[in-house]
Amino acid sequence: MGLFGFKEKEELNYLEMTPLRNYGHEKNENNLIDVLVPKFKNEFLRNLLVPRSRSSYIKANLDEFGSETWLLMDGENKVETIADKLIEKFGDRIQPVLGRLTTFLTNLYKNGFISFKEIERK
Repeated sequence: MGLFGFKEKEELNYLEMTPLRNYGHEKNENNLIDVLVPKFKNEFLRNLLVPRSRSSYIKANLDEFGSETWLLMDGENKVETIADKLIEKFGDRIQPVLGRLTTFLTNLYKNGFISFKEIERK
């Protein structure tokens, strides 16, 4: 089994993978990121069950490290580049950056918040 719980055709180096955001986001009053997770994936259900005055999203609040990481996941930056940029911005406060970053990205992936260019999700 591969890193993400299924057999992969080839071994992938996590640092060479490119994370992609699956959801939109907005900045909150603390200038941190709130990820906008749809309450319903089905548009018909969303229109039927969510009153017009309510948001059709759940906001997942990220801390300063998560917010910066989320913004760096632009579909171009590889994990290694994101780690380097986090060290540039936060210095020793983010250490051990690779352990923290890979754990965070794995959790985002498992919960459907992100995907990777190099992996087709089935």
